[in-house]
Parts: sequence; C-alpha cells; structure tokens
Amino acid sequence: MKPLFRKVTANLESSYTVRHNILPHFKNIWHYHPELELHYILKGEGVRFIGDKISNFSPGEIVLVGENLPHTWRSNEEYFHNNPDLNIEVIVIQFLPDCLGDHLLKLPEAYLIPKLYEKAKSGMVINGQTNAKLADLMRRAVDATNLDKLIILLSILKLLSETNEYEMIVNGRAVFYQSNETDTLRLNNVCSYTLENYKKDITLEEISAISNLSVTSFCRYFKLMTNKTYYDFLIEIRISHACRALIEDKTPTEIICFDCGFNNVSNFYRHFKKVTGLTPLEYKRQYLKKGKVVA
Repeated sequence: MKPLFRKVTANLESSYTVRHNILPHFKNIWHYHPELELHYILKGEGVRFIGDKISNFSPGEIVLVGENLPHTWRSNEEYFHNNPDLNIEVIVIQFLPDCLGDHLLKLPEAYLIPKLYEKAKSGMVINGQTNAKLADLMRRAVDATNLDKLIILLSILKLLSETNEYEMIVNGRAVFYQSNETDTLRLNNVCSYTLENYKKDITLEEISAISNLSVTSFCRYFKLMTNKTYYDFLIEIRISHACRALIEDKTPTEIICFDCGFNNVSNFYRHFKKVTGLTPLEYKRQYLKKGKVVA
C-alpha cells in the first residue's frame, strides 16, 4: 500500500517518545516516519502490515520498525466483537537515529548501533531471551525520567545491536511511493473492507467500487502502490487468518480452508505453501516446536 507520512508528536522535554496505550482496537492507517519504532504488544491480536509483509501479531510480540519503513497494525475485529471487554494494550517507543546526539553514532564503542539501524530498515521481530529483557526495559521506560530514561534507551540499543535472536520481516529494503492523504485513505478503505470481508468472494468490480475507480484503473493503481495484485493481497490476508486458526488447533484444516474464504482444499494447500513455504501440517508442527508464529 502507498503509505502516508506521519509526523510523530514529540515532547520537547524528552529526547524520545514512550507511549503506553490501552485502546478498544487498532485502526491506524498505513504510514511511515523518520523515527525508529519499537512496538510491544501486551494484549490483543490481529494482522500487521510492515513493508510488503502481512503477518499475524499476538501478545508478547516485540517488533523494531526502521526509519521510513511503512507499517500499520490492525485488530482482529471478530475476536474483539466476541470479547467486548477486551482491549489492545501496547507500549511504543519512538526515537530518531540521532536522538542521543550524532556524535554517539561516530564513537568507536558504538559501531554496532548504525548496523542495527540499517537492519531495522527491513523490520525485525525480536525473539527469545532478548524479547523478555526488552519487555522489562520497555515497561520501565514508561515511567522513567531524566538520566534513567536515557540509560534505558542505551540499554535497549545495546541489547538490540548485540542480539542474534531476531527474524527479518521483509526481504531487503521496502520500496514505496510517497503519497497524499486521498491516496492513503483510498487504500486504507480497501484494506479495511478486505479484512472485514475476506471470508467471502470479493470481485474486482466490488473492490474497485470501494475505491471509486474502474476495474482497469484499480488493478493498475493497486499493483503500482503495493507491488502485488489485489488477489495476491487477498490471499495473504486469508492465509494469515488460516495460520492463526491452525495454531489455535480447535478446527480441522479442511474447515479452516472454507472459513478463510477458499473454495476448495487443494487450492488452499497450494496457496498456503506458496505464502508460508510450509504445508498447514508443517506450519502447525513448527509452531508447536518453537512456540511462536513463523509466518
């Protein structure tokens, strides 16, 4: 999707921003900003879009989003509809690469930090013991002040720059076009409609009408903005929901297939393998072995 530039609201009395939000749901539009963003999910689940990658998120996930990497998190509306007392809870830390001074990045002792910033441009999911240590530091950052707040950020950067417990989110640097608000809202409407209706057949005529474009114009526009066709996007959304259903292990795979909008099992298996690199059974076994979502 074509992302919208977002200016992060800065506190003039602080070198970086920390937010602890408790929300009914995520409804963020697709956006980017020059600040790096460390995103820790305490409660909630849904789908995240980072660069050109669509994946599930769930409690405990920590993601580092690099500067100007487009991203958004969207709630699982069905889950929250069935559990109206639940909320999304998240801690977000946002900081400019030189928020502690440009000279810090030039110090020989800090040579790993620029390398971290470069990796973060493709997005990083933080795993293992590093995840647990980061979660503690991020909780502490919420109420920290003065030098304690700076020490926590330095500790976070040290931990992230030295760890090998991470997975890259996108392959290489995400390429995208800058956009105006009208373009972004149009694609945001497409995204919202798809997430709400992925279980049924969505025709190109139907989704083009949502965009106020002809079918031909919509296909050209969507491909230009996302580097994929709309049907590729729809299939990735369906597979992300299938992945969540598989790891919940409450429904047979054949039922999951139809629940996620596929019209036959062989078609579902073919697309699942193409998107995740695994069969549904292999995916479930890998999740049970590692204790985390791998796609």
